Amino acid sequence: MTTKENVNTYRTTAKVVGTLYILGFVVGIAGSVLSTPGELATVSAKSMMIAIGALLWVLAAAGDAAHGVMMFPILKQNNERVALGYLSARLVEAAVIAVSALFILLQIPLGTEFLKASASEISYLQSLSTLFMQSQAYTYQIGMVALGMAGLTLCYGFSRAKLVPQFFVIWGFIGYVSFLLGSMVEVLGFNLQLLHTLPGGLWEMSIGVYLIVKGFNSTAFASEDKAN
Repeated sequence: MTTKENVNTYRTTAKVVGTLYILGFVVGIAGSVLSTPGELATVSAKSMMIAIGALLWVLAAAGDAAHGVMMFPILKQNNERVALGYLSARLVEAAVIAVSALFILLQIPLGTEFLKASASEISYLQSLSTLFMQSQAYTYQIGMVALGMAGLTLCYGFSRAKLVPQFFVIWGFIGYVSFLLGSMVEVLGFNLQLLHTLPGGLWEMSIGVYLIVKGFNSTAFASEDKAN
């Protein structure tokens, strides 16, 4: 039976998940702007800004993992496999993005060594910097592939449980297919200029606002209780 306490719990979860969507979007953009190293010769001068940007990426990744944790009991009521799939994909995404942030942080000691390097060492350090940044780009795109898989799993769970309007389900499927396929194409070497992230990014902002204002569809929980 859906009690008042349960309804309040679902409402709180919806608000937290919605807030995480919005904060994750904002923090992720801020982290991307601040953590761009640029030329190796200038890294040391802006090392604090780069470090803050990388830490913001880690915070955004932690928020992504929190999504999976918060949504697990909600999705589990309808389908435990979907709940486990979403949680697992979110945890993989968070771990990969954290590794991506580590490659950015490695630019800081490289920048310091670059300023002290002899002429014979400069080429080596620049090559190492390029390698780390390419590794960062690959790990980020792999993280976005995991995000696409997580998002599709979530939308499937939303659809089965009727937790949000069908409009958001369809939009979410489109957005996360774009995330998934676009990131795969990026890994293959094509630069899409982040255009593939727009549908999904706008969806996350919109669903975040919706969940804060409206919450999950309470009738979905009521119908689930009747079925049990």
